[in-house]
Amino acid sequence: YVESLSSYARQFLGRLDKPDVDGIDGITPAIAIEQRTSVGGPRSTVGTRTELQDHLRLLFARIGRTIDPVTGREVMRDRPTDVAQWVAGHEEGRRFLVTAPLQRPAGKSAADWLELLRQQGFSRVLQEDQSTTLDDLLEGQPADDLNRLELVIDRLTVDPDPAATARLADSLETAFFEGRGTAYVVWADTFERRGFNDRFEIDGRPFIEPTPELFAFQSPVGACPRCEGFGTTIGIDPALVIPDPRLTLYEDAVAPWRGEQAQEWKQQLCLRAASAGLSIHTPWSELTEQARDMVWNGHATFQGIHAYFAHLEAKSYKIQNRVQLSRFRGKTTCPDCKGSRLRPEAHWVQIHGTSLPSLLLMPIHRVLSTLDGWRLSPAEEAIAQRLLLEIRRRLGYLCDVGLDYLTLNRQSNTLSGGESQRIALTACLGSSLVGSTYVLDEPSIGLHPQDTQRLLRVMHGLRDLGNTVLVVEHDDEVMAAADHLIDMGPDAGALGGQVVFEGPPAACAHLPSDHPSHTAAYLSGRNAIPLPPRRRPTTERLEILHGRGNNIEDLSASIPLYALTAITGVSGSGKSTFAHDILVPLLEASLQGLEGLHQSRGELRGAVHRIGAVERVDQNPIGKSSRSNPATYVKAFDDIRNLLADTPTAKMRAYKPGLFSFNVPGGRCETCEGEGTVTIGMQFMADIQLPCDVCKGKRFQEYILAIRWQDKNIDDILNMTIQEAVDFFETHLASSKTHLRKALQKLQPLLDVGLGYVRLGQSASTFSGGEAQRIKLAAFLNPSDRSARTLFLFDEPTTGLHVHDVRRLLDAFDALLAQGHTVVVIEHHTEVIVHADHVIEMGPGGGEHGGKIIFQGTPEALAEHAEAPTAPYVRKRLTSRK
Repeated sequence: YVESLSSYARQFLGRLDKPDVDGIDGITPAIAIEQRTSVGGPRSTVGTRTELQDHLRLLFARIGRTIDPVTGREVMRDRPTDVAQWVAGHEEGRRFLVTAPLQRPAGKSAADWLELLRQQGFSRVLQEDQSTTLDDLLEGQPADDLNRLELVIDRLTVDPDPAATARLADSLETAFFEGRGTAYVVWADTFERRGFNDRFEIDGRPFIEPTPELFAFQSPVGACPRCEGFGTTIGIDPALVIPDPRLTLYEDAVAPWRGEQAQEWKQQLCLRAASAGLSIHTPWSELTEQARDMVWNGHATFQGIHAYFAHLEAKSYKIQNRVQLSRFRGKTTCPDCKGSRLRPEAHWVQIHGTSLPSLLLMPIHRVLSTLDGWRLSPAEEAIAQRLLLEIRRRLGYLCDVGLDYLTLNRQSNTLSGGESQRIALTACLGSSLVGSTYVLDEPSIGLHPQDTQRLLRVMHGLRDLGNTVLVVEHDDEVMAAADHLIDMGPDAGALGGQVVFEGPPAACAHLPSDHPSHTAAYLSGRNAIPLPPRRRPTTERLEILHGRGNNIEDLSASIPLYALTAITGVSGSGKSTFAHDILVPLLEASLQGLEGLHQSRGELRGAVHRIGAVERVDQNPIGKSSRSNPATYVKAFDDIRNLLADTPTAKMRAYKPGLFSFNVPGGRCETCEGEGTVTIGMQFMADIQLPCDVCKGKRFQEYILAIRWQDKNIDDILNMTIQEAVDFFETHLASSKTHLRKALQKLQPLLDVGLGYVRLGQSASTFSGGEAQRIKLAAFLNPSDRSARTLFLFDEPTTGLHVHDVRRLLDAFDALLAQGHTVVVIEHHTEVIVHADHVIEMGPGGGEHGGKIIFQGTPEALAEHAEAPTAPYVRKRLTSRK
C-alpha cells in the first residue's frame, strides 16, 4: 500500500513516529469511531453522512417519473426501442413509413437544403400524403416553405425478426436527428400517422431530465436557487410574526397587525374571512395547514401576511417601514423548497407518488415503511434492486441503533454526541465489511437504557459477520454482553495504565475484595454510590407554561430551585428541545428584561427573580483554537506564567509573563505558531500532523525553555497531568507564592471532577464531549469567580465516565448546590436520576411520538409509575440500594 503512494506522500510517512508497542500479532484493517465525530459543514445532513442521500438520488434518477405539476401527466421522451415496441403490437406484414419533418436551417435556401439531403443518401419525401422524389422536387424549383414536407427515412413492414427490429431502431434514430427530435410512423395503406418526440417536454414545455446531480443539494445543478442548498434563508420569521399560537386572528395572533397603522390589514381579513371559509375565532395552533397558508398567502377576497410585508418592502424608503421589517426578520425555512434544499424540478420527479424531498423530510421509520409499500414493475425492480437493498439495509441499521425518529434532512450540527456517533456507526455498518476491527468509543452515549439492547444486537451482528468489535464502554449491560472484558486501571493518569483484569465478564464480578479493580467492586455490589439522605426541599420553582418547539406542542413543567433536576426520556423525546430551545432562551430573555422576545416558545413564571445568571454547559469543545487547553480554560495558565516571570533569571532578562504564552508572538516557536505540530495536507488522504522540526513539539523558543522554576520549565509543567501538577505545586507551597496558591485553587476543581489524568497543556481538540463538559464544570466550581445564583444546564455530563467517576461528578454537583446554585441535567444514567431531587421524564416515544411530559416528581415516585420507560431501571437501582 505504501509503495502505491506518490513519492511526495512517502516522504512524510517516513517521518511518522512508530506505534509505542513492541509488536502486534493478528492485526486486521481497523475502523475507529470516536466521540469526536466531525459534523461537516452546514450542508451536512443525516442522509449525506450515512450515504443514503447518494443512494436515493441514484434511485430517483434511474426509475423516477417526472410529473407535470400543471396537468399531472407524466413527462416522457420517446426512445427508438419504445417506438419499435409500439409498432410490434400491430398486424404482422403491415407496411409503414418512418418519416421526419423537414426543417430548413437558417441561412440556407430550399434548393441547397434539398440538394444536401440528396447527397446524404435520402431520395423521397411526403408532400400532402403523396410520395415524391427529391429529384422531382428540385426540378420544380421548390418554394422556401418546406415545413409541410416530411423526409422519408425508411419503408418497412411489421416484422418480429430481431434484424428487422434493429433496422427500425436505426431508422428511428436517424428520423429523430433529422426532425430535430420529432419522428412519424405513417401507415402506407391509410396514411394515418403517429408522432413521436424524443425531447423531454410536454405540451411544448421543456423539463429537466432526472440525473443524480438534480437531487444533490451540494451541487449547483440540484440546489434550490434561493437558499443555495442550505434550506433556510434570511426572511420573515414565522415565530416572530405569530409569537403566541394560542391566540385567534381576532385576538391579534398576527403580531405586525397589532399597531394602529396596520389595523386595516387585520380588519379586511376579519370582515372577509367568512366568505373564504376561514375562522377568526379559532386559536392559530388549531387552524388547519390550509387555513394558515390562506392567512399567509391571502385569498381572492383579502390580502395576507406576505402581501403586507411586500407592501413594506415597496415603501422601504420610510424609516418606520424599515424598522417594522427588521423586527420580524430572522432565519426562516426557505419558501421555495420548504426546507428540502432541492430545486423545484426535483420535487416533480416521483416514484409511486413520492418525491425525494418528501422522503428526506419523513422520520426514518416512515421512510422504511414507504419503500416497503412500493410495488415496482419488473423493469423497475431489475434497475433498483441493488440500490433498494443498500437503502433498506442502512435505514434498518439507523432504526436498530435507536435513531428512527430522525429525518434524513436533519442537519448534522444539531445532533447530540451520541446521535452523531451512532450515525457514524451506521455508515460503517452499511459498508458490510468482514474481517475488520471496529473500535467504538462509548456507542451507548445518549441512549436510553431500553435502547441499549438494540445497540447490542447491532454489535453482535458485526461480530457474527466475522469482524472483531472492540468497545470502550462503562455501561453495565454492554459489559455483561461482551465475550471478553479488559479492565484498565487501577486508577487514572499516572496511577493507571495496567491491565487489572482480563477474562469473561461474569468472572470480573466475583473477584476478591482486595482486588484493585474499581469495575469489579461496583459490579459485585461491594461499592455503590450512596443515595442522598434526603431530597432537597422544593418550595421555590420555575414554571414553564405552553412550551413549544420541534415536537413539543403545549408543555408545562416546573423546575425546583437550589436542587438537582434530571430530565430523562428515550432518544428523540424532546429533552434537548425543552432544555436548550425553551427553558434557557426564556430564562435568558427574562434576565435581560426582554420577556416578550421568546414569547413563541412559551411562558416563564415562578421565582425567576431568584436566578441571577444561566450557564449552558454543553459538550462543545472548550476553545475554538487547538492551542486551547485545560490550563488556559480555568485561567491557571496566567498564574503559571506569572510564576515563571517572577524567577530571578526572568527578572534579570526583563521577561514579561506574555513571553511564556504560546498564543501570541514573542516567546513561542514561530514555525508552528505555538502548536507544537505542523499539518501537512495530503490531498486525497487525511492530513498528517508531524512534530515541529524546530521546537521538537515543545512550542517555545530555547531562551524561554531555559527559564526554570523548581527545576521545571514551561514545557515540563504543561506536560504534567492535573494530578502531578497539583502534587508538585503542593510540595512547594511553603514558598507562599501568591501565584502558586491561585494556580492550585483553580486546578483543584479539575481534580474534583475526575480529570486528574488530563495533561495541563493537552489540546482542546483531543477531548471527548464528556471531558470538555467536566472542564467547564471545574471552571464554575471556583467560588471566587461566581457570586450570583446561577442555573446550570448540563447535557449528558456522565459521557465517558466510569461509575467511580460518576460519584465524583455527583459530589461536584452537590458542591454547586451548596453554593446556592440550581442544577438541571439531561441524563440517561440511572445513578444520576436516583440522585436527583426532581425528575422530569419526556416521551413516551421519540420524534413525532414524543414531546410530552409523562412524569414529574421524585425518583421514588417515578419508580412506581406504570407508563414511564425509565421507571423499571430506576426501581431496580433504588431496590439495590436498600
